[in-house]
Amino acid sequence: MKRRDFFNKSATGAIAAGLIPVSSQAAEPSSSSGERTSDQWLQLGTGQMGLPDRKKTVDADVAVLGGGLAGMCAAVAAARNGAKTILVQDRSVLGGNASSEIRVHVNGVTHLRPKGIPERETGIIEEILLHNRFHNAQESYPVWDHVLYDFVTREPNLDLMLNTQAIEAEMAGSTIVAARCWQMTTETKITIRAKQFIDCSGDGLLAATAGALYRTGREASSEFDERFAPKVADGWQMGASLLLSTKDMGKPMPYEPPSYVIKYEAEKSHPKRKISPYEGGIWWIELGSEFDIIADQEKNRHKLMGYLHGVWDYIKNSGEYPESANHVLDWVGTLPGRRESRRFIGDFVLSEKDLTEHRHFEDAVAYGGWSLDEHCPGGIENLEDPPSYFHDHFSKVYEIPFRSLYSKNISNLLFAGRNISQTHIALSSSRVMGTCSLMGQAAGTAAALCVTKTIPPRELAQQHINELQERLLRDDAFIPNRPANDDADLAKTASLIFASSTITGDAALLNDGVSRDVDDQVHHWQSDGLPAEVQLEWEHPVSLSKVEIKCDTNVKRNILMRKDSRVSETFTNTVPEELLKALEVEARVRGKWVSVGAEEKNRTRLIGFQFKPVEVTAIRIRAKETYGCENAKLFEVRCYA
Repeated sequence: MKRRDFFNKSATGAIAAGLIPVSSQAAEPSSSSGERTSDQWLQLGTGQMGLPDRKKTVDADVAVLGGGLAGMCAAVAAARNGAKTILVQDRSVLGGNASSEIRVHVNGVTHLRPKGIPERETGIIEEILLHNRFHNAQESYPVWDHVLYDFVTREPNLDLMLNTQAIEAEMAGSTIVAARCWQMTTETKITIRAKQFIDCSGDGLLAATAGALYRTGREASSEFDERFAPKVADGWQMGASLLLSTKDMGKPMPYEPPSYVIKYEAEKSHPKRKISPYEGGIWWIELGSEFDIIADQEKNRHKLMGYLHGVWDYIKNSGEYPESANHVLDWVGTLPGRRESRRFIGDFVLSEKDLTEHRHFEDAVAYGGWSLDEHCPGGIENLEDPPSYFHDHFSKVYEIPFRSLYSKNISNLLFAGRNISQTHIALSSSRVMGTCSLMGQAAGTAAALCVTKTIPPRELAQQHINELQERLLRDDAFIPNRPANDDADLAKTASLIFASSTITGDAALLNDGVSRDVDDQVHHWQSDGLPAEVQLEWEHPVSLSKVEIKCDTNVKRNILMRKDSRVSETFTNTVPEELLKALEVEARVRGKWVSVGAEEKNRTRLIGFQFKPVEVTAIRIRAKETYGCENAKLFEVRCYA
């Protein structure tokens, strides 16, 4: 059977573990594609011989391939914006490189120079990190997996398929008609038909089989005028790493390496290959590739396991780290976390100077600010080189355009994550998961709009980019240099905004379109003590049914889970004390104040209250309690009919 005919005989809506009597099936030859034509199944419960019917077809508006944080944010964004969405993940857990299988920190714009201050991501990724702070105070990675599972499965318009890989695209010209998938745990062939596809899988197998243009390796410096690129293009891709964590047992613990250990030659190592602290892992136990890093995965995995134990053997038995005497390996990775493979080509290729010169894009939908952090090409096999070349550091964020998030030649294909349209050097910064999550929310929101308007992503970019940006800003994404200006927001028509008390800022700033303080410019109102009130007045009655508030979570302090549980000026390991916990919204109706919404245990920065339409002349927001601060701080108030 030809590869393109794979799954062609799938039964729509078939139950995954059903039984088809042999007599109902025409005899078919066995095939290497996995067709179950010669299965000899005697089902004793029914007394029948038959074939297992493990094929099904499902339909959706948007199919998201890849359940890392970019894919999660894409799927949730699409679902919340009205698209029936399916999220496909090839592992048994969500989170990708952040999951318990790999355990990479969810960095983003984590350390802007010169003081290491973040410009933290908001929107869906912040919701995820806050959800973890409320449900995983112990900072357990296995529990984090379940937090992510809860975050996705609670969405009513979103279906999740775990242990499932999209392995081939079914095409009609330049349009993807369906994704042919294999679910390992149920031995089921699944065909997903959708209107828009978003490949957030990192490696991008579905996109590649669709014929989407892509490249691997390093561009020559002359192609995009990149100062940090090599003079001659080559095939090198940043490597995959294995991490470890250790535990102090309180008594001497000897260590004997396994048979597959590869000796660590410390005397050959570059001084920047720091070993201490090692308790939470050593990120440079890494292997790159100069040709096909995907094909090399299993070979590299085995070698990385050997290198990991070689480094640990050196720590334990060389005598250089006597403080390790009581330490044991508490957890070791077996799934390498990959940084780079395919990069798909869109209508715009993001490159080094777009980042370092902070170029402005009219179609900006996301941002980044991690350092230009290009890892040593050979990884641990190039010991004499530094593990990473930190080419440049940022003092402010850069923009990411929507034109880099969809395919140049496949009409209904979008991307988010490390596989977007960018150069190797640009990837060295944008690949971190906080930044990838912003791309995911943008791609998911765009896909839902494409479904609603029955248009491809390119047309959305050319004709409706303002609508996409306004939707993202309303959903608490931040777009640099792009204030919100939603014509439907009735708060902008209020004749007066005032507060019961003010210690910093001004209540009038709550509808200036910027929902955080940026570049030392104030865009907030902060109360002087609690409780406190903000009131919006209209000269004539307006019909309202929704009030949306953006409160403070201190985006200048990181809330990602870390193995070292860091607490400092720029990191916290608890729920942000600035977050508003209890509040009430009242409306003045025919001269009387009536409650239209209240929350006693708020857990998000974006707080929405929806109620039956009512004619009002004023809205009053009463902030009652935070999670620790004595004052409440708000950044935006919106009102909608």
